[in-house]
Amino acid sequence: MTERLAHYDDLETRSPEEREAHWARALPAQIANAQERAPSMAALLGEVDAATITDRQALARLPVLRKADLMGPQAANPPLGGFATRPATAFHHLYMSPGPIFEPGDTTRDWWRFGRFLHALGIGPGDIVQNCFSYHLTPAGAMFENAIAAVAATVVPAGTGQTELQAQAGAALGVTAYAGTPDFLKAILDRADALGLSLSIRKAAVSGGALFPSLRAAYEGRGITCRQCYATADLGLIAYESDAMEGMIVDEGVLVEIVRPGTGDPVPDGEVGEVVVTTLNPDYPLIRFATGDLSAVLPGESPCGRTNMRIKGWMGRADQTTKIKGMFVRPEQVAQLAARHPEAGRLRIVVTREGEQDAMLVQADGAAADEAALGESLSAVLKLRGRVEIVPQGSLPNDGKVIDDRRSYD
Repeated sequence: MTERLAHYDDLETRSPEEREAHWARALPAQIANAQERAPSMAALLGEVDAATITDRQALARLPVLRKADLMGPQAANPPLGGFATRPATAFHHLYMSPGPIFEPGDTTRDWWRFGRFLHALGIGPGDIVQNCFSYHLTPAGAMFENAIAAVAATVVPAGTGQTELQAQAGAALGVTAYAGTPDFLKAILDRADALGLSLSIRKAAVSGGALFPSLRAAYEGRGITCRQCYATADLGLIAYESDAMEGMIVDEGVLVEIVRPGTGDPVPDGEVGEVVVTTLNPDYPLIRFATGDLSAVLPGESPCGRTNMRIKGWMGRADQTTKIKGMFVRPEQVAQLAARHPEAGRLRIVVTREGEQDAMLVQADGAAADEAALGESLSAVLKLRGRVEIVPQGSLPNDGKVIDDRRSYD
């Protein structure tokens, strides 16, 4: 086996029996850790005997923790609400996601576990990685910087925006790899072409948005191997692609369940359901954390030699929350927008693709709606730009849908 295909560690090639034995030890230890040191997580778990939770069947008896459940305790006991096992001042970083919801972060080796994903892509010593994830308030930039250090590569902390400067930096510094949202790399490449610059990027680690087949093919046509991972700000890495390109392989530091949306009941393998994750992170022990994302188990093992469970990747949202241009847009935010502009009537956000980028349209059916005012509030509330369209009164379907994602993932 070549160095390019070498595994990150021996955990990736364990037998099913070895992995089950590991979880039989790890689950009780993590649940006991949460009960002893994370009071809000302990309150949700109740009086369960941690020693009895040794497998998936036992784990499924525990309640599901939803992202919204973090908000009340965090407001009452800021900033982390008793879900972390260390005080806020013991972490290197604190982050704020929409809600607001707060997350901790640390700089110890591969704390977020993204090193496994970068290694699977072949990023390592000798690579210079242009990290175009945001470094501000949200953790994606720090997540990948932490991972780049774990695989002994060099980071260019580029952040978001400024495509001309990004192209110039990539050319001048000899960048060999990109980390960022799927479509921002295309913007950099196009800008470099316009400037007559030659970029040496050959690997792209992407997340935070949909990687459409046409975009992946465009990168492949330029000689860039593009792989994606699935992660959240709360949990870190959940699953990632390998060269086998058959679904996503679940990270070794989490246990993934696929459950019937709105319940905590596991569905049969192959059936689409909501992704629920239990993490082994001792600092932030989230047990049965519901992501709101839909996926399904992909049977069998990956041809790449990694033996862990595989999922089919992101297959939509269990609720209407939608990721647009790398940012989550939630129904509650649409309600905030409507409260600012009662004259706008009913509102609906329509998400499409224009070229290789997300496009957002806000439709309002109020006769007195003001396009300009609504557009200004759109940027303030959603932190995103989009078009506004006034439609005939009563023309929006009465189906309860406020976010209509019309993007195709085929």
